[in-house]
Order: sequence, then C-alpha cells, then structure tokens
Amino acid sequence: MLSPLQKFIIKECQGVKVTKRVLFKKFYTKSAKVPNADDQQNAITKSLERIIDKGLMIGYGRRTPKKWYIEGVKLTPKGRKIVKTLLGKQQKFPFK
Repeated sequence: MLSPLQKFIIKECQGVKVTKRVLFKKFYTKSAKVPNADDQQNAITKSLERIIDKGLMIGYGRRTPKKWYIEGVKLTPKGRKIVKTLLGKQQKFPFK
C-alpha cells in the first residue's frame, strides 16, 4: 500500500531517466496545511527510502559515515509497472 506522497513521487518519475529530489516539493503546494520545510524534507526522505526498500526505485546520492543523502531517483521495471496501475485507477477528488 502506498501513501499519497509515495504515489505522487512515483508518478513524477514516470518517463524520466533520473528525477531530482527538488521536484517532489510540489506535492505540498496543493494541500491546505503546509508543514514547515524541515518536516517536508523528512517526509520526502522517509517516503523515498521506503519506496527504495520495496524495490520500486533506485536512489542516487552521497554516502557519509552516518547516513545517505538521496539526490535523485530512478524507477525500476517493477516501479514502472506500478505507475501503469496507478494511472489506470480513477483519482479521488478533494471535496470537503
């Protein structure tokens, strides 16, 4: 099961060889409650790491002794298959 942020990230990567991390901030321009910049970065990082752990993406970045810094991502064949199923489903409208 994928969260709305993870679905957005996977859809943004479709058709692009390597997607830069900066593009994923667009997800927060749509929502009414926008978290601060640090919370946005943490949520994006955790989502990217979880998608990579599921085998849907390959992450590119730098490694320090304590952690990874993901700078770009690329879809795997399994990830491209998930994108096709996501685009086939009907989207939900944000009615209140």
